[in-house]
Order: sequence, then structure tokens, then C-alpha cells
Amino acid sequence: MPSPTTVELLWGTQQRPKRGPKPALSLERIVAEAIALADAEGLANLSMQRLAERLGFTKMSLYRYVPGKEQLTALMVDSAMGAAPDIAAAQRDSTEEPWRSGLRRWAETIFERYSTHPWSIALTTGVRPIGPNEMGWMNAALITLDGTGLGGAEKLDTIVLVNGHIRSLVQQVTSVGRTETAERMAEQVAEMMTAVGDRYPLVAAAFAEESATTGAQPGTGGPDDALKFGIDRILDGLGVLIASRT
Repeated sequence: MPSPTTVELLWGTQQRPKRGPKPALSLERIVAEAIALADAEGLANLSMQRLAERLGFTKMSLYRYVPGKEQLTALMVDSAMGAAPDIAAAQRDSTEEPWRSGLRRWAETIFERYSTHPWSIALTTGVRPIGPNEMGWMNAALITLDGTGLGGAEKLDTIVLVNGHIRSLVQQVTSVGRTETAERMAEQVAEMMTAVGDRYPLVAAAFAEESATTGAQPGTGGPDDALKFGIDRILDGLGVLIASRT
């Protein structure tokens, strides 16, 4: 029997043997362990050999379930992203316009998924097969934008725009935790402003104003503040466009 393709594995359309002994492994277990390994040690340390050792099997035994690392990582991404959020629930619980509240929930949820599995950023670029969960995310965003007057291309570009903001923000904070990132940033900002703040008065003033406004140390706004600010500005811009169409 030929090896299943990436698409067949993602969508479960490959032919499976109907007879024979019960498999010692399952594709679901292999993918789950691969995700755990990538979460703990990064994508660079993921190999079929390392994965086989964690599972207690030989590397060759894994190839009976997944032909290679390309197929494995595609399955990992789709599993790690999980199901899209309940857009209807977000719209019911908000006083914002439905498209706005739905897209906000979409963006906040995908930020959490990327943050939990930062290695997925590197695997979700370029032309590649996508699985049912990723397709569900796209569909959820399109449901949110239905009835806004935007064209199909504009809706897809909106997804790219929002997703791009989320991805770039996650990439800035994946090397350490969010709290540690904020603390380290505050220390570095304080040190730099003490040393050279007089040479960059506008930078010093901006950080000082941030501190006066928030009551926190300069530079501790953190990714959550940047996340909300970016989402709000994107939604504001889309709101202008949508208003012009309706």
C-alpha cells in the first residue's frame, strides 16, 4: 500500500487496512507526543528518532503511521491550532458590532494558540496543505465578516492582516514568558534611559508618559497591551471601510 499523502493524513481520507492485529501505536498519540516535544524543546530538536525514543518505539515503526517529518509537522500544526472559537457566543456576549466582536475573539484566541505553540509560526508560511482545523479558523473569520459589504478578496486580506499582527507579536515574546519579558524590558529601558535618555529626549518622554499614564514601570506595557491596541486599530480601520460599503 502506498504511503499516505499529507492531504490524506490531514483529512483522514487514506485507506486503512480492515484486518490485522491492533496497532501498537496511533497517529493521534504520535502527533500529541511530537507537539509535547516541540513545546518543551523547540522545533529544532524534533526528529523522528527523538520522537521514537520518547514513545518507546523504533524510528522505523513510526513510518508505518506517518511517512516523514513533513507530514508529521503538518499534522502537528492542525492539531495544535485546534478548533476555531465560537464566534456566535462572542457576538452574543458583546455590545460591539457583531463583526467587530467576532473578529476580536478570533484574534485573541489565535494569539493564545500561537503563544502556547510558538513553533507553529514557522510552520504556517508558504504554499502548503492545510487541515480541517485551519480551514475552520478561516471559515470562522469569514462568518464574522459576512454581511459587512466587503468582497471575497477583501475578507481574505482582512484575515491576513489580523493574523499578521498576531504572529509578529507572538514572535517578539516567544523566547521567554510574558511576565519575564515585561520585567526584562523594564530593566533594560530603565538602564538605557539613565545612560542615554538625554540623547533621545522623545524616546525618554514617551516612556515617561507611559509610566505616568499606567502607573507601571516604563516599558512594561507588555504583549497583551500591544495585542489589544493593534486589534483595536485594525478594527477601527476596517470599520471605516465597512461603513463606506453599507
